[in-house]
Amino acid sequence: MCKKMKQSTLILLLNGVTILALFFMVFCLACYSRITTKLNTANKYRYELTYNANRFMNGSSYLTNEVRAYAATGSQEHYDNYWNEVNHLKNRDIGVEKMKEIGITAKEQSMIDEMSNLSNTLVPLEENAMKNVMAGNEAAAVDYVYGKEYESSVAKINQIKSDFLATLDDRTLNEVNRLTGVSYIIFCCFVAVVFMIVVLQIITFRLLKSRLLKPVVEIKDQMYEIASGNLSHPFNLEPDTSEIGMLVNSIHSTRTELKKYIEDIANKLSLIAEGDMNQTIDIQYLGEFLPIQKSLIRILDSLNDSLQKIHRTANEVSLGSDNVAASSSIVSQGASEQAAAVEELSANAEEISSHLDRIVNKAESAKSCSTEAARQLMIGTRQMEELSEAMGVISGSSNQISGIIKTIEDIAFQTNILALNAAVEAARAGAAGKGFAVVADEVRNLAAKSSEAAQNTTVLIENTLKLVEKGVTLTGNTMATLKQVGKGAMESTDMVDEIAAASARQQEILSQFTESIHQISEVIQSNMNTAETTSTASDELREHARSLESAINQFKLRQ
Repeated sequence: MCKKMKQSTLILLLNGVTILALFFMVFCLACYSRITTKLNTANKYRYELTYNANRFMNGSSYLTNEVRAYAATGSQEHYDNYWNEVNHLKNRDIGVEKMKEIGITAKEQSMIDEMSNLSNTLVPLEENAMKNVMAGNEAAAVDYVYGKEYESSVAKINQIKSDFLATLDDRTLNEVNRLTGVSYIIFCCFVAVVFMIVVLQIITFRLLKSRLLKPVVEIKDQMYEIASGNLSHPFNLEPDTSEIGMLVNSIHSTRTELKKYIEDIANKLSLIAEGDMNQTIDIQYLGEFLPIQKSLIRILDSLNDSLQKIHRTANEVSLGSDNVAASSSIVSQGASEQAAAVEELSANAEEISSHLDRIVNKAESAKSCSTEAARQLMIGTRQMEELSEAMGVISGSSNQISGIIKTIEDIAFQTNILALNAAVEAARAGAAGKGFAVVADEVRNLAAKSSEAAQNTTVLIENTLKLVEKGVTLTGNTMATLKQVGKGAMESTDMVDEIAAASARQQEILSQFTESIHQISEVIQSNMNTAETTSTASDELREHARSLESAINQFKLRQ
């Protein structure tokens, strides 16, 4: 078995290098961020230093320009601007303070001090110039601020300004360039680390694919073949000292052991199939295969014992089959006599069953007729009840009509009286009341006719009420009679139901009896068939016993 680095060690090594590279990449990012911050700060300071240096210089130039303008023109505005810058704006002082806060070198501070001293030497000249302007001596004032001494000092200040700005710009530019270079170097390191991580990941993937994934896939396929029962499938992986190699070695060992067990079992079963039962299990089965070895031993022992018992039993069966054949003939003859008696009994039972079927059918018809009659009587009873209720309603309505007619008679009587009164009044009126008298006569005639009609209607209603009362009495009597008839019909229906139920029960019992006779007949017939079959089977059994004995003699059994 060849030696190889373990997959776990290789993966741990590659991952360790990758993690270190990641840490270095994070460190580069942090450094790059810090340098970028410093670079931005340096650019900011460069701008602010330049701005404040120009502020200092511009403040000094502003004072020079304002005092010269005042000396030349005598304008109060230039005078006020000069003292406003000196006392309030103070751009020179503020510019110097800001530059000191940011940070300047000793050389730059020396140059600022020198410019301040030179500027201070100009102050007496500027004050004298302003005093001469106030005194009206403008020519003397111009000589002070445009004279050789003033011009020489201004020229020196301007030269120092140029040198100061150049020195300041060179220093800040060098710092910015230095930080830019460091930033570029860190960025290159970061790119290199990222490239190294990518390369490491590619190497890791290729190693995992070649030394882990590919062998695992082949192992998976081989295990699938083994699980499918194919132990001869090609397996080209070689064992080694790595984890995968040890697994491959285990698979090779498993295939070898399984083949050995299968070949041994196939060999033993082949000899058993050929009739050689005098076998022993020579190979020692290991682990979970040990029960197979024990089962094979038990199978061989059991087959030997069973075949020896079968051999002895075959002899006994051959002797007993002759006795069974003789007994079967006796049983067959007795069964034939029983079958004839049962057939006669079955015919009698079927005739009785036919009579009962007719009785049950007639009872069912009587039950249907009785039930229908009872239903019709119930309908007639309900209709008589409804008729009785209608008679009552008619009687009530007639009474109401009598009241209405009484009211009509009262109205006719009152109308007649009013007509008489009207006729009397018309007579009193004379010729003017003749038309009214005619109307009163017509009204009295109508009232008389209404009264007569009401009296005739009353007579008719009274006759109707008498007839209605008589109808109610007859309806009640008829309804009572129908109820009695209905009760009798129900009792008759119940009696028919009992007769039908009793007949059905008798028919059911007779059917069970007939079924039992048929079953007995079938049992007897079955016994006859069985006896015949038994006789035939005993002959066949005798032949089979002899064949079995001959077959058992072919086996090579243990002694």
